[in-house]
Amino acid sequence: MPKLAAFPKAFMQQLCKEGSMSVSDWIRLAAPLEVAGLEWYAGFLEMADEANWGRFRREVEDTGKVIPMMCCSPDFTHPDAGFREKEIAKQKRWIDMTEVLGGSYCRVLSGQRRPELTLEEGVKLAADSIYACLPYAQERGITLILENHYKDDFWEYPEFAQKADVFCQLVEAVVHPNFGVNYDPSNTYLAGEDPVELLKRVSHRVVTMHASDRYLAEGTIEDLRREEGGAQGYAKRLRHGEIGKGLNDYDAIFAELKGKGFDGWISIEDGVDGMEQLARSVAFLKGKVAEYWP
Repeated sequence: MPKLAAFPKAFMQQLCKEGSMSVSDWIRLAAPLEVAGLEWYAGFLEMADEANWGRFRREVEDTGKVIPMMCCSPDFTHPDAGFREKEIAKQKRWIDMTEVLGGSYCRVLSGQRRPELTLEEGVKLAADSIYACLPYAQERGITLILENHYKDDFWEYPEFAQKADVFCQLVEAVVHPNFGVNYDPSNTYLAGEDPVELLKRVSHRVVTMHASDRYLAEGTIEDLRREEGGAQGYAKRLRHGEIGKGLNDYDAIFAELKGKGFDGWISIEDGVDGMEQLARSVAFLKGKVAEYWP
Protein backbone atom coordinates (compact mmCIF):
# COMPACT_ATOMS: atom_id res chain seq x y z
CA MET A 1 0.00 0.00 0.00
CA PRO A 2 1.33 3.50 -0.80
CA LYS A 3 2.53 5.63 2.10
CA LEU A 4 1.89 9.35 2.59
CA ALA A 5 4.46 12.07 3.25
CA ALA A 6 4.14 15.85 3.63
CA PHE A 7 6.18 18.72 2.21
CA PRO A 8 6.28 22.26 3.70
CA LYS A 9 4.89 23.98 0.60
CA ALA A 10 3.45 26.85 2.65
CA PHE A 11 6.74 27.61 4.42
CA MET A 12 9.39 27.53 1.69
CA GLN A 13 10.18 31.25 1.95
CA GLN A 14 10.59 31.01 5.73
CA LEU A 15 12.73 27.84 5.56
CA CYS A 16 14.81 28.60 2.47
CA LYS A 17 15.19 32.38 2.21
CA GLU A 18 14.15 34.28 5.35
CA GLY A 19 15.22 31.82 8.04
CA SER A 20 12.19 32.91 10.07
CA MET A 21 11.16 29.27 10.56
CA SER A 22 13.62 26.60 11.66
CA VAL A 23 13.55 23.06 10.29
CA SER A 24 12.87 21.86 13.84
CA ASP A 25 9.82 24.16 13.91
CA TRP A 26 8.51 22.47 10.75
CA ILE A 27 9.13 18.99 12.18
CA ARG A 28 7.15 19.89 15.33
CA LEU A 29 4.38 21.49 13.27
CA ALA A 30 4.07 18.38 11.08
CA ALA A 31 4.21 15.90 13.97
CA PRO A 32 0.39 15.65 14.41
CA LEU A 33 -0.22 14.99 10.70
CA GLU A 34 -1.36 11.44 9.96
CA VAL A 35 1.45 10.75 7.49
CA ALA A 36 4.36 8.29 7.64
CA GLY A 37 7.03 10.64 6.30
CA LEU A 38 8.29 14.14 5.57
CA GLU A 39 9.67 14.89 2.13
CA TRP A 40 12.88 16.91 2.47
CA TYR A 41 14.22 19.86 0.50
CA ALA A 42 17.94 20.28 -0.16
CA GLY A 43 17.59 24.07 -0.04
CA PHE A 44 16.51 24.44 3.58
CA LEU A 45 18.97 27.03 4.90
CA GLU A 46 20.08 24.82 7.79
CA MET A 47 20.99 21.96 5.44
CA ALA A 48 24.12 23.89 4.42
CA ASP A 49 25.68 22.62 7.67
CA GLU A 50 26.25 18.87 7.31
CA ALA A 51 26.26 18.52 11.10
CA ASN A 52 22.51 19.12 10.99
CA TRP A 53 21.71 16.22 8.67
CA GLY A 54 21.83 13.44 11.25
CA ARG A 55 20.19 15.64 13.88
CA PHE A 56 17.18 16.37 11.68
CA ARG A 57 16.81 12.67 10.87
CA ARG A 58 16.68 11.89 14.59
CA GLU A 59 14.16 14.67 15.22
CA VAL A 60 11.87 13.37 12.48
CA GLU A 61 12.20 9.76 13.62
CA ASP A 62 11.45 10.83 17.20
CA THR A 63 7.98 11.88 15.95
CA GLY A 64 7.41 8.40 14.47
CA LYS A 65 8.04 9.50 10.89
CA VAL A 66 10.82 8.97 8.34
CA ILE A 67 12.38 11.05 5.53
CA PRO A 68 11.72 8.99 2.38
CA MET A 69 12.61 11.39 -0.42
CA MET A 70 14.69 14.45 -1.27
CA CYS A 71 13.55 17.34 -3.46
CA CYS A 72 16.36 19.13 -5.35
CA SER A 73 16.83 20.84 -8.71
CA PRO A 74 19.90 20.03 -10.82
CA ASP A 75 20.30 21.96 -14.08
CA PHE A 76 21.74 19.47 -16.56
CA THR A 77 21.01 21.26 -19.85
CA HIS A 78 23.63 24.01 -19.69
CA PRO A 79 25.80 23.92 -22.85
CA ASP A 80 29.04 24.36 -20.87
CA ALA A 81 30.56 21.04 -19.76
CA GLY A 82 32.19 22.63 -16.70
CA PHE A 83 28.82 23.94 -15.51
CA ARG A 84 27.27 20.48 -15.91
CA GLU A 85 30.13 18.89 -13.96
CA LYS A 86 29.39 21.23 -11.05
CA GLU A 87 25.69 20.29 -11.24
CA ILE A 88 26.61 16.58 -11.19
CA ALA A 89 28.80 17.22 -8.13
CA LYS A 90 25.89 19.01 -6.43
CA GLN A 91 23.57 16.10 -7.26
CA LYS A 92 26.04 13.66 -5.68
CA ARG A 93 26.08 15.77 -2.52
CA TRP A 94 22.28 15.67 -2.46
CA ILE A 95 22.49 11.89 -2.82
CA ASP A 96 24.82 11.87 0.22
CA MET A 97 22.30 14.06 2.04
CA THR A 98 19.49 11.64 1.20
CA GLU A 99 21.51 8.70 2.49
CA VAL A 100 22.34 10.38 5.82
CA LEU A 101 18.69 11.35 6.28
CA GLY A 102 17.65 7.73 5.73
CA GLY A 103 15.87 8.38 2.43
CA SER A 104 15.58 6.15 -0.60
CA TYR A 105 14.62 8.60 -3.36
CA CYS A 106 16.38 11.72 -4.64
CA ARG A 107 14.90 13.93 -7.34
CA VAL A 108 16.63 14.84 -10.58
CA LEU A 109 15.39 17.22 -13.26
CA SER A 110 16.36 17.84 -16.86
CA GLY A 111 17.38 21.48 -16.57
CA GLN A 112 16.32 24.79 -18.05
CA ARG A 113 14.71 25.06 -21.47
CA ARG A 114 17.34 27.35 -22.92
CA PRO A 115 16.26 28.85 -26.24
CA GLU A 116 19.39 27.74 -28.11
CA LEU A 117 18.91 24.05 -27.24
CA THR A 118 17.50 21.60 -29.76
CA LEU A 119 15.34 18.73 -28.52
CA GLU A 120 18.05 16.16 -29.30
CA GLU A 121 20.80 18.19 -27.57
CA GLY A 122 18.74 18.78 -24.44
CA VAL A 123 17.70 15.14 -24.05
CA LYS A 124 21.29 13.98 -24.54
CA LEU A 125 22.77 16.48 -22.06
CA ALA A 126 20.19 15.62 -19.41
CA ALA A 127 20.39 11.84 -19.94
CA ASP A 128 24.19 11.82 -19.91
CA SER A 129 24.25 13.85 -16.69
CA ILE A 130 21.71 11.57 -14.99
CA TYR A 131 23.73 8.53 -16.08
CA ALA A 132 26.83 10.17 -14.56
CA CYS A 133 25.06 10.21 -11.17
CA LEU A 134 23.45 6.76 -11.26
CA PRO A 135 26.42 4.57 -10.18
CA TYR A 136 26.95 6.89 -7.19
CA ALA A 137 23.27 6.62 -6.28
CA GLN A 138 23.22 2.85 -6.73
CA GLU A 139 26.20 2.36 -4.40
CA ARG A 140 24.20 4.15 -1.68
CA GLY A 141 20.88 2.42 -2.31
CA ILE A 142 19.25 5.61 -3.64
CA THR A 143 16.83 5.76 -6.58
CA LEU A 144 16.94 8.90 -8.73
CA ILE A 145 13.45 10.15 -9.58
CA LEU A 146 12.77 12.38 -12.60
CA GLU A 147 9.81 14.70 -12.07
CA ASN A 148 7.58 16.16 -14.77
CA HIS A 149 8.46 19.54 -13.36
CA TYR A 150 7.43 23.10 -14.23
CA LYS A 151 10.15 25.49 -13.13
CA ASP A 152 12.47 25.82 -10.16
CA ASP A 153 11.89 29.05 -8.23
CA PHE A 154 15.42 30.26 -9.01
CA TRP A 155 15.55 29.43 -12.73
CA GLU A 156 15.25 31.90 -15.59
CA TYR A 157 13.60 29.42 -17.97
CA PRO A 158 11.00 26.67 -17.43
CA GLU A 159 11.89 22.98 -17.29
CA PHE A 160 13.40 21.59 -20.51
CA ALA A 161 11.29 18.43 -20.18
CA GLN A 162 8.13 20.27 -19.14
CA LYS A 163 6.12 19.07 -22.14
CA ALA A 164 4.95 15.46 -22.10
CA ASP A 165 6.61 14.43 -25.36
CA VAL A 166 10.01 15.70 -24.20
CA PHE A 167 9.60 14.23 -20.73
CA CYS A 168 8.69 10.82 -22.13
CA GLN A 169 11.65 10.91 -24.52
CA LEU A 170 14.00 11.60 -21.61
CA VAL A 171 12.43 8.85 -19.47
CA GLU A 172 12.91 6.39 -22.34
CA ALA A 173 16.54 7.49 -22.72
CA VAL A 174 17.43 6.47 -19.15
CA VAL A 175 17.05 2.78 -18.31
CA HIS A 176 18.53 1.77 -14.97
CA PRO A 177 17.29 -0.13 -11.88
CA ASN A 178 17.95 2.96 -9.72
CA PHE A 179 15.94 5.34 -11.89
CA GLY A 180 12.21 6.06 -12.03
CA VAL A 181 9.55 8.74 -12.38
CA ASN A 182 8.18 11.08 -9.72
CA TYR A 183 4.74 11.90 -11.13
CA ASP A 184 3.16 15.29 -10.36
CA PRO A 185 -0.31 15.67 -11.89
CA SER A 186 -0.63 19.40 -11.17
CA ASN A 187 2.53 20.29 -13.09
CA THR A 188 0.96 18.85 -16.23
CA TYR A 189 -1.69 21.58 -16.19
CA LEU A 190 1.08 24.18 -16.13
CA ALA A 191 2.27 22.70 -19.44
CA GLY A 192 -1.29 23.04 -20.80
CA GLU A 193 -1.64 19.24 -20.97
CA ASP A 194 -3.72 16.43 -19.47
CA PRO A 195 -2.24 14.76 -16.37
CA VAL A 196 -4.00 11.41 -16.84
CA GLU A 197 -2.81 11.18 -20.46
CA LEU A 198 0.77 11.75 -19.30
CA LEU A 199 0.40 9.22 -16.48
CA LYS A 200 -0.76 6.50 -18.87
CA ARG A 201 2.45 7.00 -20.87
CA VAL A 202 4.80 6.66 -17.88
CA SER A 203 2.85 4.79 -15.18
CA HIS A 204 5.00 1.67 -15.61
CA ARG A 205 8.02 3.78 -14.55
CA VAL A 206 6.40 5.72 -11.65
CA VAL A 207 7.99 4.97 -8.26
CA THR A 208 6.93 8.07 -6.27
CA MET A 209 4.32 10.80 -6.62
CA HIS A 210 3.66 14.40 -5.63
CA ALA A 211 0.05 15.06 -4.66
CA SER A 212 -1.39 18.53 -4.90
CA ASP A 213 -4.33 20.19 -6.54
CA ARG A 214 -4.82 23.31 -8.61
CA TYR A 215 -7.93 25.28 -9.40
CA LEU A 216 -8.60 27.94 -11.99
CA ALA A 217 -8.68 31.41 -10.45
CA GLU A 218 -10.07 32.77 -13.72
CA GLY A 219 -10.89 31.67 -17.24
CA THR A 220 -10.85 28.12 -18.59
CA ILE A 221 -8.37 25.33 -19.21
CA GLU A 222 -8.48 26.31 -22.90
CA ASP A 223 -7.42 29.84 -21.94
CA LEU A 224 -4.53 28.39 -19.95
CA ARG A 225 -3.37 26.24 -22.85
CA ARG A 226 -3.63 29.07 -25.34
CA GLU A 227 -2.01 31.81 -23.28
CA GLU A 228 0.25 30.30 -20.66
CA GLY A 229 1.24 26.76 -21.51
CA GLY A 230 5.03 26.72 -21.20
CA ALA A 231 5.36 30.43 -20.47
CA GLN A 232 8.04 31.88 -18.22
CA GLY A 233 6.84 32.64 -14.73
CA TYR A 234 4.11 30.76 -12.91
CA ALA A 235 0.71 30.58 -14.58
CA LYS A 236 -1.45 33.29 -13.06
CA ARG A 237 -4.71 31.50 -13.81
CA LEU A 238 -3.86 28.55 -11.56
CA ARG A 239 -3.80 28.47 -7.75
CA HIS A 240 -2.88 25.79 -5.26
CA GLY A 241 -5.86 24.49 -3.32
CA GLU A 242 -7.12 21.73 -1.07
CA ILE A 243 -6.55 18.26 -2.52
CA GLY A 244 -9.73 16.72 -3.86
CA LYS A 245 -11.35 20.06 -4.64
CA GLY A 246 -9.32 21.09 -7.68
CA LEU A 247 -8.78 19.96 -11.26
CA ASN A 248 -7.05 16.62 -10.64
CA ASP A 249 -9.06 13.42 -11.09
CA TYR A 250 -7.62 11.32 -8.26
CA ASP A 251 -9.91 8.39 -9.06
CA ALA A 252 -8.46 8.13 -12.57
CA ILE A 253 -4.91 8.70 -11.27
CA PHE A 254 -5.10 6.08 -8.51
CA ALA A 255 -6.88 3.56 -10.72
CA GLU A 256 -4.03 3.80 -13.24
CA LEU A 257 -1.32 3.55 -10.55
CA LYS A 258 -3.06 0.65 -8.82
CA GLY A 259 -3.29 -1.19 -12.14
CA LYS A 260 0.49 -0.88 -12.57
CA GLY A 261 1.24 -2.20 -9.07
CA PHE A 262 2.35 1.14 -7.60
CA ASP A 263 3.04 1.01 -3.86
CA GLY A 264 5.49 3.89 -3.38
CA TRP A 265 5.46 7.17 -1.49
CA ILE A 266 2.91 9.90 -2.21
CA SER A 267 4.20 13.25 -0.95
CA ILE A 268 1.65 15.99 -0.35
CA GLU A 269 2.89 19.30 -1.74
CA ASP A 270 0.04 21.47 -0.57
CA GLY A 271 -1.36 23.23 2.47
CA VAL A 272 -0.55 26.71 1.17
CA ASP A 273 -3.47 28.06 3.18
CA GLY A 274 -2.31 26.56 6.46
CA MET A 275 -1.96 23.37 8.45
CA GLU A 276 -5.72 22.79 8.73
CA GLN A 277 -5.94 22.68 4.95
CA LEU A 278 -2.98 20.29 4.82
CA ALA A 279 -4.69 18.04 7.40
CA ARG A 280 -7.84 17.94 5.24
CA SER A 281 -5.72 17.05 2.19
CA VAL A 282 -4.12 14.24 4.20
CA ALA A 283 -7.57 12.94 5.18
CA PHE A 284 -8.75 13.01 1.57
CA LEU A 285 -5.71 11.08 0.34
CA LYS A 286 -5.86 8.56 3.19
CA GLY A 287 -9.42 7.81 2.16
CA LYS A 288 -8.51 7.42 -1.50
CA VAL A 289 -5.53 5.18 -0.75
CA ALA A 290 -7.73 2.96 1.43
CA GLU A 291 -10.30 2.82 -1.38
CA TYR A 292 -7.86 1.78 -4.11
CA TRP A 293 -5.44 -0.27 -1.96
CA PRO A 294 -7.84 -1.91 0.53
